[in-house]
Amino acid sequence: MNLDELNSIAKKMVAPGKGILAADESTGTIQKRFDKIGVANNEDNRRDYREMLFRTDTAMKSHIGGVILFDETIRQKAKDGTPLVKLIEGAGSIPGIKVDAGAKPLAGSPGETVTEGLDGLRERLKDYHKLGARFAKWRAVIDIGKDIPSYNCINANAHALARYAALCQENGIVPIVEPEVLMDGDHDIARCEEVTVWTLKEVFQELFYANVALEGMILKPNMIVPGMKCAKQNSADDVARATIRVLKQCVPSAVPGIAFLSGGQSDEDATAHLSAMNAIGGLPWALTFSYGRALQAAPQKAWSGKAENVAAGQKAFAHRALMNSLAATGKWTKTAETA
Repeated sequence: MNLDELNSIAKKMVAPGKGILAADESTGTIQKRFDKIGVANNEDNRRDYREMLFRTDTAMKSHIGGVILFDETIRQKAKDGTPLVKLIEGAGSIPGIKVDAGAKPLAGSPGETVTEGLDGLRERLKDYHKLGARFAKWRAVIDIGKDIPSYNCINANAHALARYAALCQENGIVPIVEPEVLMDGDHDIARCEEVTVWTLKEVFQELFYANVALEGMILKPNMIVPGMKCAKQNSADDVARATIRVLKQCVPSAVPGIAFLSGGQSDEDATAHLSAMNAIGGLPWALTFSYGRALQAAPQKAWSGKAENVAAGQKAFAHRALMNSLAATGKWTKTAETA
């Protein structure tokens, strides 16, 4: 492991004003996105859609530090034969890869899941490195409900995240460690804070046991928000202060950057919350975005699978990338959305 190289990659991914585009939707997940815009879910359409994003120069060169890819995408070529990885690299961004095999039911813990995919991961990472990936992502899912989460669920997922992260670093790949406490349900913001603190403390303990170098990783956590069904939805300031309070308790300053997931928030809420955190400032880590739907919903709708709409799709993507770039420096305003 070359820690200097891993640290350099991690810092480039979260450079000032830059964040990460999560374009790693599985074939099943992108089916749901395409169904909403009436687009057939086939390989050509998936390629054309992602090529449209990766060729959006204003967004990719100025606001996107890294792109998380799906296995199919990292192997695909654009219509003109250029590998999609080369489009990303040509824009000065870093290609990454989703390597987990998804959340599966956790034995002995009804209603809870553990993320699988460790079997054969060392060999897959070697292959992905040859294909150009310099970082990877593994998502653990923690649900809040009656009598959950359990210690069994949090511990099992934290342990798997640590084993994954150690294998990534062994193979010259920066791990994005993603423990997501879901915002489904009717729990309040205090319950989200309690569960997220518990989760992050377990994750960093397991990372320590696995000898993961914190300087060579990125954390991708949820923000501290109430459940979507909670009667009280807190202000951006409440979310920012609660999230920073949790990070200060749980995340060592050696971690170069924290790139939040949007987790079902609206485009504008995800941007507003991030900006409010950065406006507070004085933090030891870069705070930025690693959004999927919150960066892509608008360009997907504008594109709608039609070649004549590519420019409109790119314009929508460039706008959302710019808004989140402003948020990553604490300079987003509501008026900027319509400027």
